[in-house]
Amino acid sequence: MAAIYSGIHLKLKSPQTSWEDKLKLARFAWVSTQCLLPNKEQVLLDWCTHALTGRYNQKVEFSENVLEGLWCYLDDLLHSKKLHSLLKQGKTVSLRLNMAQLLLERLQECARVDTKSLVCVSTILSVCQGLLSSPALSSVFTTKYELIVDLLAKLCSLACRELQQPLPLMTESVTCEDEVMTESLQTIDLDISQTEPITENPPGEPELDANKPPAKPKENVRSANLFDVLLQVLSCYLSVQRQQANPNRVSTMVTNQLIQPLVLLRHLLTSGEFAASHTHLRLRQQLSRDIRIKIDSILQLALFPSEHLTAYKEELLPSKEESGKRGPGGAKGPLKPVSAILSKVSAQGYCEPALHYTVKSNTYSLLFKFFVESYGKGRGESEEMHRMLCFYFLTRLVPMLDVCLDENSPAKADQPVPVTPGQKSPRSSACSPESWSLALLAVESLLNQTLSADIYNVAADRIRHAEVQLKFYRALGEMLLNQAQPSIPAWYRCLKALLSLNHLILEPDLDQLLSSAWVNSECMEARVQRARQLLVCSLLQTYTKLRQLSRFFSELLTVICQPAAGNIRPPLLSEGASASLRTCLLDTPSSQGLEICSLVLESIRTHILCDLVQEEEKMEIDGEVDQSRKDASLKLFSLSQLLHVVLFSLKTLDNASPLPILRQSQALMGEMQQVVRELLNLLSTEENAVKTSAVQSTPRKRKNNLDQQKSAKLSESNLGALWDLKTLDATLLLRYTWVEVDTLFDINCSKYTALTASASETEDRSPVLTQIESLLSGEFVPARLQPSCSPLSRLLLKLLTLQQMKKVLLDTPLLSEPSTAALLNSAAQFILAKSELDLSLDGELVWDGQIASVNSSSYLAAHWYLVTSNFPLIAPYLSGEDVGCVADVLVSSLLSIQANRGKGCPPGCLSASLVSSQLLQSPVLAELPSLFSATVCSLTNRIVGVLKAAHIPKVCPTLLKIQEKGTGPCERLPLSTLVNKETIVEDILAASKAGEVSVFLTEAKSKELVDLLQILTNLNPDGMNSEDFSSVFLLLFFMLTSTSCQKAVEPPEPGDEALFLVKLLRILTCFLEVRNFQSVLKLIHGGTLLQASVSALLWRSSNGAFGATSSSDWLDLIKEAQSFIRALVQLIIIRNSSVRLNLDQFASYLTSEEMSNMKIVAPSSAAVSGKPNPGASILSVHLLLASLTSLSQAMTFNLGKSKQMDQTLTQTLTRTTASLGPAVESILKPQTVSESHIQPACVLGQAFLVEVVTVMLHCELSLLSVEDENTQKQMRHMALYQSCCQQILKEISCAHRPLDFLVSSLHFLSTFYKAVEKTRGESREEKEGKELDELYMQILQNVHRLLTASWLSSNDVCELEPAVQELLRHLLERSTTGRFNLLLLLIREGLDTGKLRAGNYREVLSAVIIIKLLSCCQLPEPCSKALWLIAPQIVSAMVFLVKASTQDVSLTVPFTVPTVTSMTSLLRQGEGLITNPHHVLLILGALQSVPLDHLTPPVYQSMFLAVHEALFAIIQCHPQVMLNAAPSFLNVFYRLVGSIMQEGRQRGDGDTDGDVYLQCSRLIERMYSHIAATAESFTTLSAFMVAQYVTELQKVTLRPDVKLHLTEGIYRILDLCMEQDIKFLTAGLQMGVREVFNELYGSYTHYHKAQRQGEDKYTV
Repeated sequence: MAAIYSGIHLKLKSPQTSWEDKLKLARFAWVSTQCLLPNKEQVLLDWCTHALTGRYNQKVEFSENVLEGLWCYLDDLLHSKKLHSLLKQGKTVSLRLNMAQLLLERLQECARVDTKSLVCVSTILSVCQGLLSSPALSSVFTTKYELIVDLLAKLCSLACRELQQPLPLMTESVTCEDEVMTESLQTIDLDISQTEPITENPPGEPELDANKPPAKPKENVRSANLFDVLLQVLSCYLSVQRQQANPNRVSTMVTNQLIQPLVLLRHLLTSGEFAASHTHLRLRQQLSRDIRIKIDSILQLALFPSEHLTAYKEELLPSKEESGKRGPGGAKGPLKPVSAILSKVSAQGYCEPALHYTVKSNTYSLLFKFFVESYGKGRGESEEMHRMLCFYFLTRLVPMLDVCLDENSPAKADQPVPVTPGQKSPRSSACSPESWSLALLAVESLLNQTLSADIYNVAADRIRHAEVQLKFYRALGEMLLNQAQPSIPAWYRCLKALLSLNHLILEPDLDQLLSSAWVNSECMEARVQRARQLLVCSLLQTYTKLRQLSRFFSELLTVICQPAAGNIRPPLLSEGASASLRTCLLDTPSSQGLEICSLVLESIRTHILCDLVQEEEKMEIDGEVDQSRKDASLKLFSLSQLLHVVLFSLKTLDNASPLPILRQSQALMGEMQQVVRELLNLLSTEENAVKTSAVQSTPRKRKNNLDQQKSAKLSESNLGALWDLKTLDATLLLRYTWVEVDTLFDINCSKYTALTASASETEDRSPVLTQIESLLSGEFVPARLQPSCSPLSRLLLKLLTLQQMKKVLLDTPLLSEPSTAALLNSAAQFILAKSELDLSLDGELVWDGQIASVNSSSYLAAHWYLVTSNFPLIAPYLSGEDVGCVADVLVSSLLSIQANRGKGCPPGCLSASLVSSQLLQSPVLAELPSLFSATVCSLTNRIVGVLKAAHIPKVCPTLLKIQEKGTGPCERLPLSTLVNKETIVEDILAASKAGEVSVFLTEAKSKELVDLLQILTNLNPDGMNSEDFSSVFLLLFFMLTSTSCQKAVEPPEPGDEALFLVKLLRILTCFLEVRNFQSVLKLIHGGTLLQASVSALLWRSSNGAFGATSSSDWLDLIKEAQSFIRALVQLIIIRNSSVRLNLDQFASYLTSEEMSNMKIVAPSSAAVSGKPNPGASILSVHLLLASLTSLSQAMTFNLGKSKQMDQTLTQTLTRTTASLGPAVESILKPQTVSESHIQPACVLGQAFLVEVVTVMLHCELSLLSVEDENTQKQMRHMALYQSCCQQILKEISCAHRPLDFLVSSLHFLSTFYKAVEKTRGESREEKEGKELDELYMQILQNVHRLLTASWLSSNDVCELEPAVQELLRHLLERSTTGRFNLLLLLIREGLDTGKLRAGNYREVLSAVIIIKLLSCCQLPEPCSKALWLIAPQIVSAMVFLVKASTQDVSLTVPFTVPTVTSMTSLLRQGEGLITNPHHVLLILGALQSVPLDHLTPPVYQSMFLAVHEALFAIIQCHPQVMLNAAPSFLNVFYRLVGSIMQEGRQRGDGDTDGDVYLQCSRLIERMYSHIAATAESFTTLSAFMVAQYVTELQKVTLRPDVKLHLTEGIYRILDLCMEQDIKFLTAGLQMGVREVFNELYGSYTHYHKAQRQGEDKYTV
């Protein structure tokens, strides 16, 4: 051994040994267990590092391959498991201190762009990673702070370079040269076991070949990822930084060396611009997030430690602020930290010039965030000083963004920031930032942080600081308004933040703000519109709270009446702004609302009318008059829209309105009437002036040349028509608003005098009729404008006509006049405007619901909404042709929905198709018999049109009759004329007898019929009269029996035929439940319908129509066919008319010899005999069995109701059961050799066959129950049932089985056990009793084994629970105590915490589920007593299980939730039986431990619902416990409230789980209401509940929909609070929480309490 030791040691030091051999010897020495060097690890590490140091110090020379090999060897040593194991054992192994400098130099080489590194970068990074993986090894860097700083700076620079590398165009092979360093840095994260090239030899494995040359870099699968190493270095540095005793040193080092690369790297990791680089470098999102968090921690701890607070005070605070606040000894820390930091960030050169401003602006916001978090909080007097310190830091940051503030602002008073040599001072640059978008985003972030940190205290700033903050914010606001950027969304958000700080900041420039940010803001980009809308809403809400809304509108009206900046004036009120204004006006006193309306009217009369009224000679001389009129008309329209929204949002007058409000309203309506008259007179005067001018100018025009004529026409059309049309729009909008409001005031307030009566000067006729005539004759619209009347004007004329129609209908004497009816007919046709509806109605053009936004694109939707919403009013005065036109439009728009699937309407908007869809689904349509009948007729016409266009291979009387009656595709015929019922019945009977179809549909026609059937399905069939109903039903049934998809050259799309039939059968089944179905049975017997339907389906299956149908579509068809048969048989039995005749006819058909001989045909025999393929025959057998089963089920269900009916049904049921038995046995019997490849049981499915056998068994059991008691009780097919039972018990839990098979098997076991119990259980023979006990135990064990199966998911178990519960009910219905004890023993064995801890939770879960289902069963009295006697023990065991399962989060959904649900079931069913309150308290204790945090939305929802239902069961079923358990109950409930507040907070636009949290918030509201209902238990705790709520609310910003429900819930608790509770809350809550409570209590008093006291708020 000594020789080995001496030889290797000497050879490693010997100069005669080649370096290649030395490297091989070193590898051998490390790997081999035979080489016993003393302190071998330290010796080899020292040799390697010494060799590398000598090479780079040029003391030793060897090749580049040896150099690469030495680095790889060192890398292998540092990552070796052996080395780390020795270090963990406490062995001392260290590296040379100069190793750190060596690595730094290599990283410096790698970071240079113009040099080539001799070593692969990934190897150097991997060595760094190995060094930092152990504290003992990392000491080479951590012992000297400067070294770890240098390492971090170089790695950050390297990472920044990699992120900014241009992406390669194509993938190339990875080399180890610096030209493609990006590729060499890409590695795959592998397990440690995969990243060990040097490992200890495991037993039985050959030794590693020491002579093997070092692996090439591209084969080095352990090469470290740059960003993984960077994260490791960041963590290591952060721990070293925290250990430094001198914060000045740390701050200086970070400022001088680290801040620039750190902030650049943070930007590159955050910006979406470099997302492609992240993907290319395989930079995981979580890794990127971790790096950013470390960078933030480093910067915040280094730059803003608590020790530097004094230094920041000295630099930032003015002398007055800092006087008397310095500690003894002067300032500690850097002399001017702010200047140093800002100069470093604003310096050039550390990043690309294109990135500099972006990095700088983002960094300032980040620094302010750190500053506020570090120094923004204080106590007592120091709190205000800390806020001022943050403010002065803000004043230093804002000018650094190159935004120019007023000279008087605090930012300008500061000293200029020192700049480094060669750097341009930011103050000397132009007064405009490099990028307004980036600058505004930074300012927005700074202001929002200021707002959230509550830095600005208005009172303190005014009293003690000479309004220094107000001046700064005002200067900032002036800069934003003077250099307005209305095309940037952040500009609006900055203004909104300033408004939130203090409305006085922007109030001096309110007119400029309204002009730039609202009235004249022309940018219509979606993001800009959204930001502008938020600012406008914030303005309205602010001035509403200030009770200065009228003054705000005065400024707004002044801005509107100013000359427009451009030719286009944007819409004044968006949808969101209108909604906000309506809400604000409801909170405004009525007098202020009326004052606003008066201001609007005054503006119209003062500023608008004078511009519109021009003399004729001026118009001829000055062409600018038309331009001024155009501008005035645009202003008039904006004011009219504003007045419309305000008036329609005011509270209406009623008999309780104060007299001053009544007089003010009366005066306002009179003033408005006068303005409308002046505008109408203006339009009529202009019409006369134009006519006169045209007559006078005719001679002169003849002398002009052609160019002058063209220019005159162009000028007239562009300017004159524009201002005329806009003026007309505004006038009609004002008149419509005046008429609506005046009428409403008159209806609701008897003291109000309506002005509409004086609108007409005619005395000999009713003014209402005169108004209608003038509207219909077009007197309101000048003749020259009628051809070009705008869509808005047309809609307003219809609204005015509708309003006058309402007045006529309310006047009974007026209705009796002879001319009224004709006038109403004309008015209805004018509103309908059939010519406009006949145009192509595009169902996707949307309208936002605002009347002022109606234009050419939204007019169709607005007009259709007007017609449909008022159709009950105009329908009596429309002709049948008009109603038919409406029905055609309705159907066409509904079909457009089918054609444009997936295209949704924007929220809050309406389209013609959406309006039609809502009308179709509403109950209103059925209340409009004319429209309903016309819609049915329209659908039928379209169906008939499709059938007429189909291929008809043979004569079809029905279609011949249809073709004789109508040939045009658009011809609308009544149903009685279109559909000849007798002919259809003849065709149905002929098709049933012949077994063939007569109409073949193409694929396109089939899809068209499916769309029409979908519309027909949504119609309420009870709305049809008997004639229409019978015609439609027979036509649909004709389609079932006589149509089929045409066989094309190419196979049809899979499922087309089946989908068509599924829709058809579904609607036919719905029609069977209609009260008018008697009219169908007068034409055709029910038995004939049954036979024809099955015959048609059998013909299709035997002819291969379902050959391409998928199994799921085929099963859907079978289910719909069964539903149709069951419903029709049930109807025949209930009618009790010719029951035997109809059922015998159908049963005879199903059990006929032809059907009984139906069998599975082999493919070979099919080919010989020319019969259809075997698949079709199998489907026929499937259909036949399904029909027999449905018939038997329906008859079995009706047994026992009357003896006469039982006799009829028993005979038919015996025949069907006798036919079912042989059919099932023939399917289950083994096939012959020639048919061995056909497995009908597999084709039909095990679940279906088990269901058929279950129906057979149930039928025989029902027959036994109605037979004479003296007859012997035996079953014909008992052997079949027993064999099925044994097979099910063998297969149900042994392996994975389909869910439908499991459900069918459980149903079969339930019925079979009941049958065995009935036939054998009554016998007293011991042998038969033992057989029943054995079957009972077998079933229980198999069910228990099934519930423990690992292949069942939680959802599968939930779907099995109803079937298992039914099985348990049958097992225990006549159970003895002994059998019940067996079940209890099974439960006791399952409720074992040890099994749960051992990981076998499914066995425990099986017992838990059985307990839940058992508690819901009706048990015999002895069994029930036994169950509830041990229920407390079961509850205690389940409480322990819940607490144990909460330790493992993965068990939340599969185990914890079902266990809590089972406890809830015990609580519900144990009402009055669980008498000890202690057990309820135990359950509350278990609910305290269930997890509610850090769960995915689906898991959270299931856990939340389980806990909520448990609480609901306690408060509902155990109220006697609540007196003592109220605190525990509220603790659990408070967990729910706190969790939904955390989960329901605002998360941005990417939130996709809103419905989950919205549902949970509704449940919280419901629970609050139940707590309030049991007030006696919670009276003393109501104040604490409110305190808990507001404390949690203060921490988060909730989503509006979630907050709405939570607020409504807490209002119920506030109802319980007494006056002393409110005083207690106001005095006891902390400052921030108290503000939240005051806002909550204010809204409670204003809304909820007032509503509860009966105050009704009405709007127009």
